[in-house]
Amino acid sequence: MIYGVGIDLVKIERMKDVVDRWGRKFLERVFTKNEISYCYEKKNPYFSLAVRFAAKEALIKAIGSEVSVSLTDIEVINAANGRPVIKTAGRLEKFFEEKKIKQTALSLSHEKEYGIACIVLEK
Repeated sequence: MIYGVGIDLVKIERMKDVVDRWGRKFLERVFTKNEISYCYEKKNPYFSLAVRFAAKEALIKAIGSEVSVSLTDIEVINAANGRPVIKTAGRLEKFFEEKKIKQTALSLSHEKEYGIACIVLEK
């Protein structure tokens, strides 16, 4: 049974501008250390940062206003096969347990100017 669906679109240049302006302060408020390391291993980290930010926003849309969570409680990691998956922590992890959300399906993509994420939460 589907619990929620979320989608978000991020302009990659906007992500670059925010990181250039606020630096580590922004990065550490929004992303986990693992996400920051992963993105900065890439030739252009802003593509990966943008889609991960979009994934976090999409997840928040999928759960609605039922719980307020920190963006760092949402971590986008890659499974062994390379597929992006959500790892939860803190209040979000408890919320998933309470609502019996067992699976997340996440799709990320970027093209030229934009990054997009779509998520489906299943009970």
